[in-house]
Amino acid sequence: MGSTCYISCCLSWKRILGIFFLPVILSGFASCPKRKDGKVNPSSCRSNWSHLSPLTLKKRSEGLERMHFTLEGQKFLIFGGSIHYFRVPMEYWRDRLLKLKACGFNTVTTYIPWNLHEPERGQFYFSGNLDMEAFVLMAAEVGLWVILRPGPYICAEVDLGGLPSWLLQDPKLKLRTTDKGFVEAVDKYFDHLIPRMIPLQYHHGGPVIAVQVENEYGSFDKDEKYMSYVKEALLKRGIVELLLTSDNEKEIQKGSVKGALTTVNMNSFKESFFIWFRQMQKNKPILIMEYWIGWFDSWGKKHHFKTVNEVEQTVSELINHEISFNIYMFHGGTNFGFINGAVYFGKHIGVVTSYDYDAVLTEAGDYTEKYFKLRKLFASLSAKPLPLLPQQTLKTVYPSVRPSFFLPLWEVLRYLNEPVKSHIPVNMENLPINNGSGQSFGFVLYETSICSGGHLQARVHDIGQVFLNDTILGVLNENVKELYIPEFTKCQLLRILVENQGRVNFSWKIQDERKGLIGPVRINNISLEGFTIYSLEMKMSFFQRLRFANWRPVTVRYLGPAFYQGTLKADSSPRDTFLRLPGWVSGFVFINGRNLGRYWNIGPQETLYLPGVWLHPGNNEIILFEKITSGSHIYSTGFPKL
Repeated sequence: MGSTCYISCCLSWKRILGIFFLPVILSGFASCPKRKDGKVNPSSCRSNWSHLSPLTLKKRSEGLERMHFTLEGQKFLIFGGSIHYFRVPMEYWRDRLLKLKACGFNTVTTYIPWNLHEPERGQFYFSGNLDMEAFVLMAAEVGLWVILRPGPYICAEVDLGGLPSWLLQDPKLKLRTTDKGFVEAVDKYFDHLIPRMIPLQYHHGGPVIAVQVENEYGSFDKDEKYMSYVKEALLKRGIVELLLTSDNEKEIQKGSVKGALTTVNMNSFKESFFIWFRQMQKNKPILIMEYWIGWFDSWGKKHHFKTVNEVEQTVSELINHEISFNIYMFHGGTNFGFINGAVYFGKHIGVVTSYDYDAVLTEAGDYTEKYFKLRKLFASLSAKPLPLLPQQTLKTVYPSVRPSFFLPLWEVLRYLNEPVKSHIPVNMENLPINNGSGQSFGFVLYETSICSGGHLQARVHDIGQVFLNDTILGVLNENVKELYIPEFTKCQLLRILVENQGRVNFSWKIQDERKGLIGPVRINNISLEGFTIYSLEMKMSFFQRLRFANWRPVTVRYLGPAFYQGTLKADSSPRDTFLRLPGWVSGFVFINGRNLGRYWNIGPQETLYLPGVWLHPGNNEIILFEKITSGSHIYSTGFPKL
């Protein structure tokens, strides 16, 4: 049956979905008074929303088995779309949220990444692009309800599924279980996070109508007590809204917990499954927490996409069957910096920088054919006209950049923080830096003196370039654990530069995701000793120090890891663009000290998104860290190539 029939079948729900869009109720959000800092104060909106009742579950009066949510005593179908605030420049949050509402959605969902909010033990960050509260309150102002997914584990294709890497310091600690060490860490995090969430809840005058308990635990399932622990951890700290779990079709029973609505993640409409699901969870409505509208990409693999007709047909079917849903992703955004995760199916493969996801909005927030098809569908069901479309975010093409200066990695070491001296190699997470929390992201350089060649053996996560002084000898990775070092005279410096290409974000492999050198380094089965270890986290402070370096003019093509500096010239009103790097091999791009993410010539991604809001009028410093060898130019283009 074609999509046209599905749409027409849904038209009988126009009256019901007119309630669903709640044009009158939602306008109450926009009238909330603001604090001096410009943010909405939820408690001051209480009187405006005093007529609202909680989101509840109600059986149809006709006596049929279908159930539905109610809000304000009326039938309420959740039309949700996922936007991750930490993947979108905060200056663009409002634009993306307005586009979500204008498409016809009434709810935004977002994960909360623990590893970004507590990068060091006890050091919490909730400002700038990590201001979760500001994002939620902005959604309220726009007229959207919110579903929060606080984890502690979120998957989301981010490093270690959103768990902080310092949890890996103790090899005996069991992640995502009621292990004492893990529970203590979660409790301290929740003690800080949940008080921020409490005033955002529906019952406190906020827009949050539901909160997720962990994420896809049915696929992990290592501790039968764990989900109950997380649920109680939320409840005892003051979460009062609807609780829900979220799992793939085959694991929903293993991931469910008493006292929370079981929801499902899936990529298509399957009527036989929903018949079974209604029997499994009787007297409760169905919510698809993730309808996968596309998929993420991995380095060296093909770009994923899903056809517009398939998406339109599936959404039409869901509406026709009174099934609430959340589209994952409505707007994917970007894995800026080092935050990308990885997959492991017999081989470790990192997730690419773009999190475009073939979503309803592109990585840069542009409209797609999927957007216009869904907007047309939702408009045909709405009792009132949808909001006007926000304007497109303008793109531009800047003059190409030819880096003028460079610095070999070896000349940059003096501008790093003090190196660690150790008798044996130390993995990234256990380096005694960052107030004892180790290193989360980036590179680690290990140096030691050797006086003979032979067979080098080392276990490296994820990829290590091996040098004798500054001459490349070869590469080690999870499959290549040995290489031959030719004989030489006099003692030489052995260097191993190890890159963390993203910790696995799904499956039991998260338990074994320590990065750097894992275990001893041997030559001819003799363990090496006396290491100098440099941490290359490439934070903003590092690039500030590099301003005082003696950069070399670029005259010839350099072979080896190095930093390249150039100037991107913007006009008085900088706009978004995309960077193309033909001839460059593998590395990272930094603009004014901000990490745009990884590039790699193995594809599929061929351009990097550069938000205009991160550019200054006039000159902008662009620095590339290239691992292998340089290209000649950095080009700007108005269109992405993924």
